[in-house]
Amino acid sequence: MAISLSKGQTISLAKESAGLSKVRMGLGWDPVKKKGGFLAGLFGGGGGEIDLDASCLLFDGGKQLVDIVWFRQLKSNDGAIVHSGDNLTGEGEGDDESITVELERLPASIQTLVFTVNSFRGQTFDEVENAFCRLVDERADKEIARFTLTDQGAHTGVVMAVVSRASGEWTMKAIGAPANGRTAQDLAGAAAAHM
Repeated sequence: MAISLSKGQTISLAKESAGLSKVRMGLGWDPVKKKGGFLAGLFGGGGGEIDLDASCLLFDGGKQLVDIVWFRQLKSNDGAIVHSGDNLTGEGEGDDESITVELERLPASIQTLVFTVNSFRGQTFDEVENAFCRLVDERADKEIARFTLTDQGAHTGVVMAVVSRASGEWTMKAIGAPANGRTAQDLAGAAAAHM
């Protein structure tokens, strides 16, 4: 059974899934369902599409940004991380975007992966509900951990989770910290602050 993480909680991935070699970070969200009838829907009160972008920022042991995987670069330079592609609406059930990581293929210099979500169009998280990230063991097709974001606000980005390694073991920490920026590069400073 998957662990439901709270903000700031860290788990050992080795303890949760033996022989972990390939994981998928799934991120999902829904547009806020606004109240109102037929006329409200016609005049902008009926909800809408939310274009959030999931990204993975790769840092070395010195906390220097090495690479970014996002909708404009769907694969890391080393090929170990692959993005599913851009979801422009947030519609549908389950993961809206996902990022797959082959842990064993990551260069030893990569120590930390920071997963973020941002609004490229500048929509705020006041317009988003049911945002979550979940880590799945791809080999066993088993959800390891899930973090549900409960905070809304006028920010345009969120540092969702940090996956890092120390002494050859991987951990995941739920962050859920608001940030501002329309691209993954804009969130790099906020991401580094949570390592």
